[in-house]
Amino acid sequence: MSEPLKLGIAGLGTVGTGVLELITANAEILRKRCGRDVVVTAVSARSRARDRGVDISQYEWFDDCAAMGWAADIDVLVELIGGEDGPAKAAVEAALGAGRHVVTANKAMLAYHGTALARLAEEKDVALGFEAAVAGGIPIVKTMRESFAGNRADKIFGILNGTCNYILTSMQKEGRGFAEVLKAAQELGYAEADPTFDIGGFDTAHKLAILTSLAFGTEVDFGSVYVEGIENVTSQDIQIAGELGYRIKLLGVAFETDSGIEQRVHPTLVPAQSSIAQVDGAFNAVVARGDFVGSIMLEGQGAGAGPTASSVIADIVDIARGNVFPALGQPSSELRPYKRARMRAHQGGYYVALEVQDRPGAFAAIAQRMAEQKISLKSIVQRGSEIDVDIEPGEGGSTQETRAVVLITHDTLEKSIRDALANIEADGDITQAPRMIRIEEL
Repeated sequence: MSEPLKLGIAGLGTVGTGVLELITANAEILRKRCGRDVVVTAVSARSRARDRGVDISQYEWFDDCAAMGWAADIDVLVELIGGEDGPAKAAVEAALGAGRHVVTANKAMLAYHGTALARLAEEKDVALGFEAAVAGGIPIVKTMRESFAGNRADKIFGILNGTCNYILTSMQKEGRGFAEVLKAAQELGYAEADPTFDIGGFDTAHKLAILTSLAFGTEVDFGSVYVEGIENVTSQDIQIAGELGYRIKLLGVAFETDSGIEQRVHPTLVPAQSSIAQVDGAFNAVVARGDFVGSIMLEGQGAGAGPTASSVIADIVDIARGNVFPALGQPSSELRPYKRARMRAHQGGYYVALEVQDRPGAFAAIAQRMAEQKISLKSIVQRGSEIDVDIEPGEGGSTQETRAVVLITHDTLEKSIRDALANIEADGDITQAPRMIRIEEL
């Protein structure tokens, strides 16, 4: 039997204590599967006295997690503090610099510093594992880094934030408004007291930046992710999308074009019968498309102590077995600089919701603005009922008077739709800013 693999855990919150509980409960299973014992020898957190429901007195205590990274008698630093910089980054850099393996669940740190940390790990010939940083218990990192190794990926997308998916699912199934559902999600613990990070799309964007690097062999570039949150999605949008055969999901989408790679996070209309539309509640799902394997979808719990701890342990098991991979799927020297794609035709068209002045000629003026940008309209919904139309540029439009109008466009350039909406707003025929949601036919 080999020597035990010794762990130092930095951060003893929900996930950290979950890791301790898993190692204790499944110690014998881990020993058999790793061929050696996996033991915790050191821990670090903000408060030593806090009652966490687990006994930490048997472990060496460090007030300074960075000191634990380089000074403790450990083989692996498990970083579960969070945050793009500060103590988490200091601890990880200290451990890698000392030639120790690192396992982390910190998507923000990787989104900002993933390429540099991957280079440092390779220089020291140690592992940087981060399965738990993306989609909780779903093994998407291992899938992209190993199972997809023989494929050229052309698209990856998914539901990467359980809070947003829970809110949108509840709005769809219960007919409640965004503010009401958000409050309920906070009471249930699905949303933070300050939910901006989740509902604003930033958590999804961090995860997407990491997946983009794994899928396309580029350096991680969080700054190039286009981000929209779900704050402006209304119950009316949810209802009308359903009438049209769609559901609204917050998606992270990345794909390669002739001009570069596009990364975007935004609410999206997806066909109601598609697999991704069926992912409800706080669950996550990721779809990856490769040239030989085709499309695969992985679904599971995207957060929580158990699923996240399970992913942390998956990386630890690889290290215990001696499996050390380049963190981002290939040597960092082989990663391409990220090149942002030019603005291009959006695949699937747009959903546009307008509150129109109740006066003659208002809708005709709106249709004309669309025609000026060569935008063809596929359908119109007024007051919750669908009217099938096929208005081509230059044909004019309906003069029906209504306040609530939803337009579904054929495929068009994003610049064209944005220019049209800016002109419509300037004309003064609408009472609120337009709401625009992309459609993905998948």
